[in-house]
Amino acid sequence: MRVAIAQFAPAFLDRARVTAQVVDWIGRAAEASASVVCFGEALIPAYPLWLCRTDGASFDDPVQKRLFARYSREAVCVEDGDLDAVRAAAAEHGVAVVLGFVERPRGRGHSLFCSRVIIAGRDDETAGCCAGDILSVHRKLMPTYEERLVWGCGDGAGLVTHRVGEFRVGALNCWENWMPLARTALYAAGEDLRVMLWPGCERLTGDITRFAAREGRSYVVSASAILRPRDMPVDVAELAPLRESDEAAFYDGGSAIANPDGTWLIEPVVGREELIVAELDLDRVREERQNFDPTGHYARPEILRLSVDRTRGL
Repeated sequence: MRVAIAQFAPAFLDRARVTAQVVDWIGRAAEASASVVCFGEALIPAYPLWLCRTDGASFDDPVQKRLFARYSREAVCVEDGDLDAVRAAAAEHGVAVVLGFVERPRGRGHSLFCSRVIIAGRDDETAGCCAGDILSVHRKLMPTYEERLVWGCGDGAGLVTHRVGEFRVGALNCWENWMPLARTALYAAGEDLRVMLWPGCERLTGDITRFAAREGRSYVVSASAILRPRDMPVDVAELAPLRESDEAAFYDGGSAIANPDGTWLIEPVVGREELIVAELDLDRVREERQNFDPTGHYARPEILRLSVDRTRGL
């Protein structure tokens, strides 16, 4: 199976424009004959990088209130059809999509979640899905550090895998990939391809990508974005300090792919926008499972058990 990562700079805090970019990159992935294309964490409408650069923890601060209001307004409501263009592109091009977005569920007021969606690219009678169907939405279990200032805690409903071609695909956001039991829940669901979604830098992807691949004896795709001072929108006055930053990049990519033995298939790609494409061979997973299958023949279920509550939160 051919997999692609779309590593690019999104139109920050602009849902409509980022969605259009995602649709365009799905088309590029199709031109590269990819079966699945992966995008970074919270790509639509933005990863909240201002929190650690604008005193995000300042209580009752008008700047933080205005930024959150913009964030909430641009967030994605799946029930309102905000992902319909992405679903249509997946179906049109026959490419499955793994995408990070900031979710504002209907009926939850303006509470936000760091979510990821897996969208089918083709009809699959065995799986009971059609091209463009949303297979699952996962909400990040625990926002990391300052992320808790804007994102709520997720649930286990999305700790599932889905068949894409020959592979069973699972996906987690950023540091929840460091949670041993979250990783194990997906291993036990038959995962042989893990997609990790990141805001974007080699410091985040460099260690865990190879480690999880070797632990799970699975391919691991780490998908990241690029964000630079010049990508900050001029119509958001509160982001002026970020636009004026002398940093070359806040996030410089780091997208990568590891083989099931923990070696690099594609080393982290840093500092440039790129469609990263690789061929995956399911037999490589089978080979590495010969001597270690973490939730298969090497498990001891009579001694060690994992219980997963997959109830969708309110």
